[in-house]
Amino acid sequence: MAKLAQNFAKYLIHARLHAKGIVEKPDIIGAIFGQTEGLLGADMDLRELQRTGRIGRIEVDVNNSKGKSYADIYIPSSLDASETSLIAASMETIDKVGPCDAEIEIAKVNDVRTQKRKYVIERAKEILKGMMDEGMPDTQKLSEMIKESVRSWELSSYYGLPSGPDILESDEIIIVEGRADVINLLKNGIRNVMAIEGSKIPDPVIDITKQKTIIAFLDGDRGGDLDLKKLLLVADIDYVARAEEGKEVEELTKKEIFKALREKTPVYSEAVLTKEAAATDEGVIEEISRDAKQHFGSLLEELTGSRAAYIVDKSMKVLAKIPLSEISAVIDDYRNVYAIVFDGKISQDIIEMSLQKNIPYLVATDYKEKITVPESMTVITQKDLEQQV
Repeated sequence: MAKLAQNFAKYLIHARLHAKGIVEKPDIIGAIFGQTEGLLGADMDLRELQRTGRIGRIEVDVNNSKGKSYADIYIPSSLDASETSLIAASMETIDKVGPCDAEIEIAKVNDVRTQKRKYVIERAKEILKGMMDEGMPDTQKLSEMIKESVRSWELSSYYGLPSGPDILESDEIIIVEGRADVINLLKNGIRNVMAIEGSKIPDPVIDITKQKTIIAFLDGDRGGDLDLKKLLLVADIDYVARAEEGKEVEELTKKEIFKALREKTPVYSEAVLTKEAAATDEGVIEEISRDAKQHFGSLLEELTGSRAAYIVDKSMKVLAKIPLSEISAVIDDYRNVYAIVFDGKISQDIIEMSLQKNIPYLVATDYKEKITVPESMTVITQKDLEQQV
């Protein structure tokens, strides 16, 4: 069996063209670029995608017959499945090639990786035959070897980050630290996994945590502790699973992986909320400017008796005034919220809601109950303001 040709593409779009007149290859390629320009926005412009290597060279095979032209068009794509589908659909909006009326229909979109998997399976059979000729090894081990080979080929990419093939389809995503972790989980049948890769949490990871149920599956060492802290500061994490102490996710066995995932804990039961404060506690307030304290105090005074809240940005501008009962329902409508100032008492529910939204300051009249405050947040009461302003 011949070795597969190296190819960057994950998908191959196959379209068929029918033109009511004679057209040539340059006419067709010109129509593709010209009539799709701006259709899907600048980020999905074909010329830009081709320039950055996410769309490959467009191949066209033209046949002319009885005054009409027929063509097969092939477009290789390294975009993800949904983006490739958009590119394919945009081809069908083309209605003219050169001077002739024309129609383009998508015949199919092939997953190139399927061919690679077929090659892996066939090659594995050849390897197995050779091994059997030399002596019959354990059948179960051979089966697992072939399965692992196939699964490792399922390594995909999500905005350049190593991932499994089920990222977009699954409602639950497992986030790990690196590529080796993803490969180990794929080998053990877990396909809804992606890596953060690096010291900074990438924006695509932050974005997807707002859309899916997220399990952070991290190493059982200090590096895993640091990754968890970074994720909790910027992402919406629902559960945390950890490798055994001293072990890394990439070296876990199948049994250890599934045991760790079964024992995942909700994020708020992890040891991530590290400061306790009660109504009588002091020293909770992070050092902020006198002007900021005075401004918070004046806003709180304005709200006295209103049972309402101010949503405040970093420049201390009031973005909105909303009823206290509607905070959790409307907070998602505002970006870069710096503080919530409200005429009411602080509860643990408000703390946890604010932590999820990365809001650093809460200003209120008093404490409703004994609360646990994360290190990334500062809670200020009217009493605190009166003492320190």
